[in-house]
Amino acid sequence: MTEPFSTTRRRLLQFGGAAGLAAAANSLAAPGAAAATASSRGPRTTVTDLGPAVVQYSLMSGLLVGDTVYIGSRNLAPARVIGFHLPTRKVVSVTDLDAAPDPTIQALAADPTGRYLYIGVLLKGDQGKPNLFRWDLTTPDKPAVGIGRTGADRDIRALAVAPDGTVYAVGGVTGTPPALWEYDPATGATTSLGVANPLATEAEAVAATDTAVFVGSGSVLVGGGDASKAALFAFDRTKRTFTSVVPKEMEQDPSLRCLGVVGGNLVVGTSGGVDPAKLAVMDLADLSSYTVVSVNGTTAKCFTADTDRIYFATDTGVYSYSLADKAVSAVEFDGPDLGEIWGVDHTDGKLEVVSAYGFVAEIDLAAGTSVITDLGTAGAPADAEAGMGIAAGGGYVYVGGTGTLARHDLRSGAVVNLRAPGEVKDAEVIGGRLYTGQYDALGIWEYDPRAGGQPHQIAQFPSVQNRPMDTSWDPANKLLLLGVQSDTEGGGALWTYAPRTGKSTSYVNPIDSVQLVAAVANRDGVAYLGGDNEAATGARGTVVAVDPVTGRELWRLETGQQKGVTALAVQGRHLYGLTRDGVLFVIDLHTRQLLHTADVSSVSRGYAALVTNRGTVYGVSITTLFRFHPKTFAVSTVVPGINGIWYSEPHVNAHDGKLYTLRGHNLVEVDDRPPR
Repeated sequence: MTEPFSTTRRRLLQFGGAAGLAAAANSLAAPGAAAATASSRGPRTTVTDLGPAVVQYSLMSGLLVGDTVYIGSRNLAPARVIGFHLPTRKVVSVTDLDAAPDPTIQALAADPTGRYLYIGVLLKGDQGKPNLFRWDLTTPDKPAVGIGRTGADRDIRALAVAPDGTVYAVGGVTGTPPALWEYDPATGATTSLGVANPLATEAEAVAATDTAVFVGSGSVLVGGGDASKAALFAFDRTKRTFTSVVPKEMEQDPSLRCLGVVGGNLVVGTSGGVDPAKLAVMDLADLSSYTVVSVNGTTAKCFTADTDRIYFATDTGVYSYSLADKAVSAVEFDGPDLGEIWGVDHTDGKLEVVSAYGFVAEIDLAAGTSVITDLGTAGAPADAEAGMGIAAGGGYVYVGGTGTLARHDLRSGAVVNLRAPGEVKDAEVIGGRLYTGQYDALGIWEYDPRAGGQPHQIAQFPSVQNRPMDTSWDPANKLLLLGVQSDTEGGGALWTYAPRTGKSTSYVNPIDSVQLVAAVANRDGVAYLGGDNEAATGARGTVVAVDPVTGRELWRLETGQQKGVTALAVQGRHLYGLTRDGVLFVIDLHTRQLLHTADVSSVSRGYAALVTNRGTVYGVSITTLFRFHPKTFAVSTVVPGINGIWYSEPHVNAHDGKLYTLRGHNLVEVDDRPPR
């Protein structure tokens, strides 16, 4: 998708001094406001608005009801569901949800009559609003209505409707064991049925029959330590009790990812660790009778079936399981890469596949052909979505979205969406080429704008090292450095990649077995790693110096910070670090001592990012773009109220002396001349 650039959409804002900051705050809050200059003295800052960072119909769920595929949005505000009509290949209905903030729809389920579509929402925070909605599909012009909320279990990740119309929901939120929730359409009551697995960090799977509800859970996030591996429980709807029924072959997988009732079978998929994911087909009449097979990929999900086969998705494509010979085979077809798949349904010898790339693929199983329909072309309302990683260089700025990279041309202003599966967590431009760290467990990808085409994978690592956090280019060793988190096992890794040779290396747990590598910086061939810990207890805040060529530890320093490191940057002989509770610390790299600490929570709380530009360390938080004085380390505001809309952590990147980050949903270029 290409968005024509209009110079009228660029807004130039200049300000200096305290009065200028106030004027700029007012101007930034009003799109289209005229330029304002408050003072000719002191630092001068220019902010140029480059327009929405990433625009698409971003999605995270798909379900066929009748002749329409309903598709839930991701990272869009408001959250919405569209109805994609198969006979016409057009979007024929849309409903917006009154859910906030930053909502995403991962869970969809239909009642047995096909009249109601139930919608479960993921939220970044709880404002007391419903997270369970119902849309009457007989009156699609009327919006979905909120019908319930799952208490402290803020996120709904899976829904199921029993044959009698009772709705079941699971999900959870970090720090709270996930419960099974029940919505009774007769009474309108939403009730917790209790926690089946108190050691689980998340539940992503639920299925229901007349007599039982099945709950799948594990440690997709915040794993390691005592966190549960894959678990499957049957809830007796009459006795109101839970019983573990997990196949023993699945017990060591990190999590149970998906459940489905297909005929007389319960179909079970896991998220794999070092080993591939697994698929189990269990006899509902006798759950001890089952078959387990390994699949090609790290996740097995999105089950559907015909009379002979069960179809499902992994991160590598669409597959089928033969009920007769109990074998798995790839579904071959003539279409493009499907990327991350969020829906697979079977109808009349065809599969309807919902791709995070923003299209629906209809695959004719007999002919091996496909029809691809872009949802934007079909009428899906495209919006600016929450941003992810950001990188600038070679005349372009790249901003990550869901399944996409938006490439902004700094000369013409043209914006092109490139396909990149999963999520770009952070990125660097090196020699004109873009290098990205891709979540989930997708390694390192490369894109060369001079060659054209699409981004492609250049390095793969064990899937347990799944979440890239931070990137840094080491010019001395000519290595790309990436800090990584292991969601399922705890701890993390340092990845390195040499663009010249194509060699990649992974050093697992370079800080310790519980601290992820949340931040990476480098100077003179030494990599500096900052530790954090997603668990409630355990070590955090350690800084380790490492030789990135050998992985050998050179020295370490305990900063004593209780909230963990969120960002690092080097300027001169000083290593700057930020913590999640807004503490700046500075380490003298010559003496290897902690030189300075300060409370900077007025400009930075939670996750933040640091970058060095024009001899000064800059930072961005959710609220503010700021800088530190290179001699006194005093913090000052550069752009107040920047309020970038990020899916995860804020990012800032530098190129040719300019800074690039988000203000709201928009990409901005900041030209700042700091005082000396």
